[in-house]
Amino acid sequence: MKPVKHLVRIFSLLILLGMSTSLLFAKTQVVKLISEYHVNPIGIDVQKPRLSWQILSDGQNVMQTAYEIKVTDQSSKGKLIWTSGKVESDQSVNVTYGGPALKSMQRVYWQVRVWDNKKNVSAWSQPAFWEMGILEPEAWKASWINMGSANDTLAVRPCQYFRKEFSTNKKIKSARIYVTSKGLYQLFLNGQKVSDELFTPGWTSYNKRTQYQTFDVTSMLQGKNSLGAILGDGWYRGTIGWSSKRGYYGTKLALLAQLQINYTDGTSEMICSDNSWKVVDNGPIRGSGIYDGETYDARMEIPGWDKPGFNDSKWESASVISQSNEILTAPQGVPVRAIMEIKPIKLMTTPKGETVYDLGQNMVG
Repeated sequence: MKPVKHLVRIFSLLILLGMSTSLLFAKTQVVKLISEYHVNPIGIDVQKPRLSWQILSDGQNVMQTAYEIKVTDQSSKGKLIWTSGKVESDQSVNVTYGGPALKSMQRVYWQVRVWDNKKNVSAWSQPAFWEMGILEPEAWKASWINMGSANDTLAVRPCQYFRKEFSTNKKIKSARIYVTSKGLYQLFLNGQKVSDELFTPGWTSYNKRTQYQTFDVTSMLQGKNSLGAILGDGWYRGTIGWSSKRGYYGTKLALLAQLQINYTDGTSEMICSDNSWKVVDNGPIRGSGIYDGETYDARMEIPGWDKPGFNDSKWESASVISQSNEILTAPQGVPVRAIMEIKPIKLMTTPKGETVYDLGQNMVG
């Protein structure tokens, strides 16, 4: 029995030694890097973004005691833009970027490594990035455009349809579109919605601060292209407030769009909203409002209006208007998206002959 007891003791010592070794040499990783509360955001305008991360360890009682951040111009082996150096701190939330000022539309990559309370240093995290939006008013080369013939009225009016065709003949490295509107917009490229975001550009005090969105459209471009936008009243020109006031911020809708295309040969090109765009307001959306919903006449659909090759010879040319870009800002919050579709469970006709859809629950949309 004595050899067995010795073996048990040896195994126990090995287990304890293994546990001690694993605690001493616990593998710690830096994960879930976010900039300004977003994963790899594009189009931000915060000059000193706040950076956050988490640590993941296979050991117990592991804590960060120091960190180092490095920012480069490429995802791997890029030129160093800034490093924090080793900072003795357990802070891992909202660490402010301390490097040189960045330029409009510039993308940078960043990584973090940490030291833990076992005196171990982690490997560098996988690279994350953030990309600046348009920071200076003069960097906007696009013009605000509207439908010049549209009546300057507070009456409910049909939505306006804008379009522009263009060609690209070189290999594309990246493409971003920066867009906003007076009113609400939906943006299309080659017949497809550019984003699933809704109610863009969002509700602000439009005369003091107007948001613009940035979308990555690199994969959507082809040889011949067509940009299209639908503009509706929204909060800008539509009904708002308890008194059902219309046109609180203005009476005419307008669009601002700037497409930045970077080619692999190092050249770039911009497609900007200007008077070469075409516009019409005789489409199927006869009226739309935040409170009153949408009136849609399918008989007036315009097949292919947002695709290349469409005949827009009967559409009028857009008009360029004067509007300061000093108030343009990148969005601060999360976008509005559809997260659920409610389908009717019953169709009824009232004694008055009214059609009623029973949605199975209370809904006020």
